[in-house]
Amino acid sequence: MEFIIGPIVLVVGLGFGTMLGYWYRKQVAVKSQSSAETKAETIVNEAKSKQQEILLQAKDKALKVLEEAKREETERRQDATQAQRRLEKRESLFDQKLLELETKQQRLQDKAKEIEQIKEKILGIKTEQLVQLEKVAQLDRTAAQQLLEQRVEEDVKEALLSRQRKLEQQGAEEIERRAKELMTVVIQRCSTSHAAETTTTTVTLPNDDLKGRIIGKEGRNIKRIEELTGVEIIIDDTPGAIVVSGFSPIRRHLAKRALDILLSDGRIHPTRIEEAVERAKKDLALDIKKAGEEALYEVGVTGFEPKLVAILGRLKYRTSYGQNVLRHSIEVAFLAAMLAEHLGANVNIARKGGLLHDIGKSVDHEVQGTHPEIGRDIAKKFGLSDEVIAPILYHHDDLPPTLEAIIVKVADAISGSRPGARKDTYENYIQRLEELENVALRFPGIEKAYAIQAGREVRVFVQPDTVDDYAAAKLAKEIATQIENELKYPGEIRITMIREKRIIEYAR
Repeated sequence: MEFIIGPIVLVVGLGFGTMLGYWYRKQVAVKSQSSAETKAETIVNEAKSKQQEILLQAKDKALKVLEEAKREETERRQDATQAQRRLEKRESLFDQKLLELETKQQRLQDKAKEIEQIKEKILGIKTEQLVQLEKVAQLDRTAAQQLLEQRVEEDVKEALLSRQRKLEQQGAEEIERRAKELMTVVIQRCSTSHAAETTTTTVTLPNDDLKGRIIGKEGRNIKRIEELTGVEIIIDDTPGAIVVSGFSPIRRHLAKRALDILLSDGRIHPTRIEEAVERAKKDLALDIKKAGEEALYEVGVTGFEPKLVAILGRLKYRTSYGQNVLRHSIEVAFLAAMLAEHLGANVNIARKGGLLHDIGKSVDHEVQGTHPEIGRDIAKKFGLSDEVIAPILYHHDDLPPTLEAIIVKVADAISGSRPGARKDTYENYIQRLEELENVALRFPGIEKAYAIQAGREVRVFVQPDTVDDYAAAKLAKEIATQIENELKYPGEIRITMIREKRIIEYAR
């Protein structure tokens, strides 16, 4: 029995344990299922909540976009309305302008008709006046025209006769000049040099205190001047003056101009010295160019390049045995031209060769070689012909190769032996300028008169209240006629009449 009960109890225990285990597992599964459902529900709820939030945000954005679109649409409508208003206003103004233009056009047409009518009346009056004038003058139009042409012809004939007399007078002077040329051989044989070349230039000082300022602290000012100009400044006990020494006259003149600028300004220090030297260089370059142009004008030579003209102008600041080389070259050009004309040589080549025979002296302090060789190189550089180069190269040789070179050599000897030969003196030049001004001042209504451009032009100022434009033109012709009748001068003189009226008032 016990053996039966034991197994039964064992079976019952096993079955109970199995049921209990099944129940427990079921409870655990139910709890797990409820927990998963809860989590899923939570997730679903959260998703729904986020969905609602997203929908709300989307709705808000959609509302904002709609509001922005409505606002932009409103603005576009307002802009379109304003544009339409402006367009309507412009159309209105255009219509108004068009009406005004049509009105003005009609007025112009009316005025044009009036002008045509007035023109016809004037032509009729003119015809009547011409008829009356012919009756009074007892001449018809053709006869009056012939009379006018005859008088003009007489005026021109008088001018031509005056020109002819002037040419005849010049011819008489030329004959006298040719007669004097017969003396040139004798003058050449006895030509001698009589003056010494200078190598110093004196600068006048307002007071001796400026000498110390020119020297500067520890001599820095005077050293800077000498460095920039290439000259030597000599400051000694001479009262009221210092001496500029140097072999190059251009450098001496540059230093003198720079010192004059510094003395007039009063400020003397290295920086100011550099500015003064630069300014003096510019002024000197302009003066050199002007000197070359005036020499060409005086001699009557054209066709030179500007650089060659500037090189020629440098001779103004070059001396040879006390004689200014530029004036000497001009004299030689004149003498060579006259000799060439007398001997039947080429006058133009002789004139150019005489003017340029000493061109090498303008740079002989800066370039090695003799001045004839330097002059030859300069002439070749600027493309001058061999006929012009020959007088430049051989004017110191015993046997020049061409007739023009011989003539330039003779003219050079004449000018060197008698400085100032065959040209007006300075006093005569000043006298001629004064005579030009005095002739112009004789006429009534003339306020001022100035002879300028080396006497090639007379600038006349008239009184505007007493002389009108027609009278000014008449005065200019009368002054020109008076100068032709009274004065002797080379070339032509230009009369410039200026009538200017200035009215000045002050606002107080």
